[in-house]
Amino acid sequence: MRTKIGALWVAALLSMLATPCAWADGCYICASGSSDACRNYCRYAGSDTYANRHLCERRGCRIGGTASCPTAVNYRVCMAPAPVRTLAVCDAARPNG
Repeated sequence: MRTKIGALWVAALLSMLATPCAWADGCYICASGSSDACRNYCRYAGSDTYANRHLCERRGCRIGGTASCPTAVNYRVCMAPAPVRTLAVCDAARPNG
């Protein structure tokens, strides 16, 4: 029984670490003069940092503020590249004993 509970905890922990959806996403409002791809908003992953602002500016967004990301289809939202997250799992053989 203890082994099953431990396995469930490990599975839950790995699923939380491997899910990029757990990150909070936000959007920058793109002001006039932004590129056509970033006409309205630029979406970023994580928190509001200089690095995320710089990524959106490189996409052509002239940042005018922050907002929650729209879900309507009539807005142009470009994406700042999400940082690559890797998860290493060690699969070493257990010693007998």
